[in-house]
Amino acid sequence: MPDLSPPIRVALVDDQQLVRSGFSMLINSQPDLEVVAEAGNGIEAVQALNATAADVVLMDVRMPGMDGIEATRKILEQAATQPEGSQRAGVKIVVLTTFDLDEYALAAIRAGASGFLLKDAPPEELLEAIRTVYRGDAVIAPSTTRRLLDHVAPLLRMQTPEQSEHAAAVERLTAREREVFTLIAQGKSNPEIAAELFLSEATVKTHVGHILAKLGARDRVQIVVIAYETGVVSPGL
Repeated sequence: MPDLSPPIRVALVDDQQLVRSGFSMLINSQPDLEVVAEAGNGIEAVQALNATAADVVLMDVRMPGMDGIEATRKILEQAATQPEGSQRAGVKIVVLTTFDLDEYALAAIRAGASGFLLKDAPPEELLEAIRTVYRGDAVIAPSTTRRLLDHVAPLLRMQTPEQSEHAAAVERLTAREREVFTLIAQGKSNPEIAAELFLSEATVKTHVGHILAKLGARDRVQIVVIAYETGVVSPGL
């Protein structure tokens, strides 16, 4: 039977028309994906996402005027004001960058992006990243994310009020939640965590929900950042 679920709605934000056109052709070639909006800078992106609901935004991080970090922050602030269940409430953002040790990418992740992807990633990796972020069950490109976080780990470990708050929240996790938290921080997906801890995927999903709530984290990438901040994960592990 054909899949009757609606396609995943994708918005493209990049100041290079050629890049947007290439991504658009690739994404629209997939039956389960559809480009619903395009923008050439952060200001246009915020306006476009006000007018059109998207599930996943591919966001260039370096753009003139409003960059991808500020646009990410504004779009997610708008999403947070939407009523639960609204088409605009669940939008997720994937940041696009040209090199993997990009502190702009880290800033965007801390602003709420669900991960980042290199612009020269293979087409299948880009498409799978959109689907993965939409499902919300894994951190995209764990190796790339890990390299970035290892690179900036000293910055993450600097004592700030937010870091202290996160450390206190981690202390409040149960022993089982702590195990799941550590495996998420290692880039494991729900099925991998379920297999490692001999749990059902439904149970893992419940634990992940509790961890997100206790840590005040938007998604799994935020969990990974908190794990680095609090020393649960150290560079190179």
